[in-house]
Amino acid sequence: MMGLNYTAVDQSPQVTAERASLDRCHVAKLSDVLVGTIVVSPNFKNDHCKYLARPTVAIAHQFAVAPNQQGNGIGRQLLAIAESWAMDSGYSELALDTAGQATHLIQFYTQLGYERLDWVQWPGKGYRSIVLSKRIGVGAKH
Repeated sequence: MMGLNYTAVDQSPQVTAERASLDRCHVAKLSDVLVGTIVVSPNFKNDHCKYLARPTVAIAHQFAVAPNQQGNGIGRQLLAIAESWAMDSGYSELALDTAGQATHLIQFYTQLGYERLDWVQWPGKGYRSIVLSKRIGVGAKH
């Protein structure tokens, strides 16, 4: 509805399966209906954002909750699972990014302790993404 061309919005089932199989994919289901997803990965090895390539940073992506289920705590639970995986895997931060125009998502993430730390311009996207990160584990502060 915001006119943003997030990859996950219209990616093919094949791309979805590929992205989910490369890393740790978690799903939320209600009565056998898929209502949410999140994939958590080791740091990204790319030239687009140096922050997301840091060895201490795990990345959450492919994160979505069905519109009719938003506000029910599903997103919070999925992020908690991703944070737990990252901490158990030895990472000290969990980072994610979202379009700068998605102020409601940025507010949601900051309420959960994520801090705005950087930005990235992904190839082919008509918007700049804000990178947010949360320290996890013992002494978790930026």
